[in-house]
Amino acid sequence: MPFREVSAVEMRMEFVKLATKESANIRQLCRRYGISSRTGYKWIRRYGEEGESGLVDRSRRPHRSPQRSREKLEQHVLRIRSEQSAWGARKIRRILQNEGIEVGAISTVHAILQRHGQVDPEQSEKHRAWQRFEHAAANDLWQMDFKGHFEIRNGQRCHPLTVLDDHSRFVVGLKACENERGDSVQHHLTSMFRQYGLPLRMTVDNGAPWGSDFHHRDTLLTVWLRRLGVRVGHSRPHHPQTQGKDERFHRTLLAECIRGRFFDEFSHIQPVFDQYRNVYNQRRPHQAINMETPIQRYQVSSRPFPESLPQIEYGASDIIRKVSEKGRIHFQGRRLSVGKGYRGLPVAIRPTEKDGVWKVYFCCDPIAQMDLHSAI
Repeated sequence: MPFREVSAVEMRMEFVKLATKESANIRQLCRRYGISSRTGYKWIRRYGEEGESGLVDRSRRPHRSPQRSREKLEQHVLRIRSEQSAWGARKIRRILQNEGIEVGAISTVHAILQRHGQVDPEQSEKHRAWQRFEHAAANDLWQMDFKGHFEIRNGQRCHPLTVLDDHSRFVVGLKACENERGDSVQHHLTSMFRQYGLPLRMTVDNGAPWGSDFHHRDTLLTVWLRRLGVRVGHSRPHHPQTQGKDERFHRTLLAECIRGRFFDEFSHIQPVFDQYRNVYNQRRPHQAINMETPIQRYQVSSRPFPESLPQIEYGASDIIRKVSEKGRIHFQGRRLSVGKGYRGLPVAIRPTEKDGVWKVYFCCDPIAQMDLHSAI
């Protein structure tokens, strides 16, 4: 069965949780995960009858124990803490509840951590109150960025690529990249799109490989996204909070996965990233979504990834121009630069309600504006 090696049980768990959503298309999900419908329904049935243990190949283990003494509770708290040293009492309590273990108040878990010297006495309990905004549904918006690169022992550098769903905080992709080139990002995005479908929009910053300069932000990568029907937005320059959820995930990724680890070979990084991604999506409670896990809020997109790029079509009244190798078009004696990412591709010119002002469109997206009354 072609589940990825990261952990068959974890991938089955992700599949089952997405397949049991109310509006899930199970047969489509089976195709995206590379399994037959018969296999998919088998894992759904086993999970419904036996819980997580039903996803293990012919293995059974009890999901919960009938009696929990105070000593056993402490053991469980310290077990979770040893697995994730950055998690506090709130997250540990929710994890134990999810495992079917009776836990008292958050203060009970915090007291256990304090007794065993697991709380930094200088750590402030004050948290700044942020006004949070999130999109209404999964796949309305994905945030994408590179986390700062880090060096491994053989001298190579790793550039973690992160893609996060704005609504659910589900990490769609966490990839160890050797560079930050557009072709590398496109390769990884293709595998994400095949598995999870297409989002409506993606937000990126203004650096390579998704932006060239303030006036011509599109590159070959973002033009490819637009051709797929994915709207592309760029964050405001020098305002990282525009990508706030992904930036916050970068801090969490550093604290819980990267810091304190040393990799001898580049090939050792991705298995660690895959394991952490499953923990983050399926096990780690998220305070910003009422201590749910991201997969509880996420469902795959109904927009499938097209293996061939769709044809570029415009209306009969549109004025069509082909973008030159230098990224320019000519119209009524004027020259306009739209960016080299569009070279060789057709764009449409349409009038606006303002006299002499025309907008330039690529597919469905406005990408530039031309004022014929301005000085040449």
